[in-house]
Amino acid sequence: MRNKSMSLPMDTSHFIFPRVQPHIDSWFRIYGKNFLYWYGPEAMLVVTEPELLKEIMSNREISMGKQEMAPILKKIVGEGLISSEGDKWAKQRKIANHAFHAERLRNMIPAMVESVEMMLKRWKETGSKEMEVYEEFRILSSEVISRTAFGSSYEEGKQVFQKLGELTTLASKNMYKIMLPGFGMIFKDKDDVESDKLQAGIRDLIMQMISSREKKIVSGDEDNSRTDYLGLLLKSHHDIHETLKLSTQDIIDDCKTFYAAGHGTVSLLLSWATLLLGIHTEWQQKAREEVLQVFGHENPTSEGIARLKIMGMIINETLRLYPPGIAITRRIGREMKVGNLILPANMNVQIPALALHHDPKIWGQEAHLFKPERFSDGIVKATNDNPEAFLPFGYGPRNCVGSSFGINEAKIALAMILQRYRFSQSPNYVHAPLHRITLRPNSGVQIMFQAF
Repeated sequence: MRNKSMSLPMDTSHFIFPRVQPHIDSWFRIYGKNFLYWYGPEAMLVVTEPELLKEIMSNREISMGKQEMAPILKKIVGEGLISSEGDKWAKQRKIANHAFHAERLRNMIPAMVESVEMMLKRWKETGSKEMEVYEEFRILSSEVISRTAFGSSYEEGKQVFQKLGELTTLASKNMYKIMLPGFGMIFKDKDDVESDKLQAGIRDLIMQMISSREKKIVSGDEDNSRTDYLGLLLKSHHDIHETLKLSTQDIIDDCKTFYAAGHGTVSLLLSWATLLLGIHTEWQQKAREEVLQVFGHENPTSEGIARLKIMGMIINETLRLYPPGIAITRRIGREMKVGNLILPANMNVQIPALALHHDPKIWGQEAHLFKPERFSDGIVKATNDNPEAFLPFGYGPRNCVGSSFGINEAKIALAMILQRYRFSQSPNYVHAPLHRITLRPNSGVQIMFQAF
């Protein structure tokens, strides 16, 4: 069903849920708000009924549970922040929170601005009226995460991004391949062999980066060696007073996680937002007027970013219609009662974010339309008092630690583009949203730009 529905382009409609998850869409119509299906030998309970959803999401024990990942997907994140549990997760989360707290985010803004300036300079030099922005934003977000979290550049991390991209493609291709437990350890197909090579290659590249940073720390050549994300990971690794030290492999896994998540989600947010503003040019003009009112033609500042209310509404509506992650799954560790259901141990509970984001009973009959004004009075009002139905960054203790980082980067990039260009959807654009671990444009996003 998925292969068939996503094999062809669609009209430029934002009602993409039946295309991306046709199986879930059909099961809702047959079985109702909540239902159980089997993913190979694993039971999966899908929940969208509001009261049950509230109870599940308020249960910390469920919120902390992690589903077992597919083998190739696990090679992307290892035992990093996304997949670890217990004391190790708490330690990793504490370091990540420290690396991306408010004061550090403010200090990252000049690097974000400089990275966007590099992109815009490249655009100006090409002189092209049409731009494929998905690839442009992938390079931008890769540059930003490299500079702010790892003290390097896109060029230095380019091979890591390329190999992670290839590994993601393999993971997506094998996402619905069900294997008997342990079978894949004995018999490896060509995708398993290729993914092993990519995993080893990524590990070697990150080890080189770690080794280079440690030399600079020893020689005292680097000012930010202790303050960016990589510096904090290494500090934890070497600190003799730490009761729970991160191993070298833990650092590699956390680096992979942030390389993958740090550029993948922001580039998608920027791509879909630019497409939506290219289609709905009245909102593009409203956003431009706000940007010029707040910044004029000067570069964005941390104080001004917080005042971009219209921009915030546009970003929320983009994340509602095109969330990077389309579902959240948690594993039940022990038997428990939720609502009138008894959930056995080791069952998975899936919250289908994309389905909730497109549900007319939550968002009204115009749920499939781009209407940023629905967020003018905040998320609670927008969701008719069901804030748990808006999940662009997950929920609970395991929500995305880099959400503020990503939104700041998106606001800066969009603001600087709006200061310089008017833009519209290109006649060459083909609307074909594709789920490949994240929700992405299958044929890129072609946009026509007109400089002021």
